[in-house]
Amino acid sequence: MSIWWSLHLRREAASVPLARRLLLGTMETAGVDPDISYDLSVALSEACANAVEHGGGGRGGGSSEAYRVTAYLDGEKCRIEVTDSGPGFVRPSSGAWPPRADAEHGRGLCLIEELADHVQIGAKPGLGGTVVSFDKMLKWKKDPSLLTA
Repeated sequence: MSIWWSLHLRREAASVPLARRLLLGTMETAGVDPDISYDLSVALSEACANAVEHGGGGRGGGSSEAYRVTAYLDGEKCRIEVTDSGPGFVRPSSGAWPPRADAEHGRGLCLIEELADHVQIGAKPGLGGTVVSFDKMLKWKKDPSLLTA
């Protein structure tokens, strides 16, 4: 089974639960194990929250008031990308990463790394902005609702 969707969202706090609910609904319908769905929804929420907080004012020429969420469920893997048009972000050097437990910023990215199997964080090539992409191998419920409908 292959499912793909993309959202163009305003950089507003209310957009974060919208993206999360859409992902959870898609995964529930496809029959993804609830624990996997929950992990990915928390990681997505963190990535979206970062885009809302930090994702504006970039050089990309697009609207700094928006960001994009794209999700791919393909076979045994889910890949999620959150792209903003902010000033860009490059992961700090290994001496500064991960952030200390009492740091005010950066813990959400560490949480994404804990919940996903593979994470890439970096600047959009040539455009400014940040792309946070992560994937996770999927597990399935025994009786997915999409197959019984």
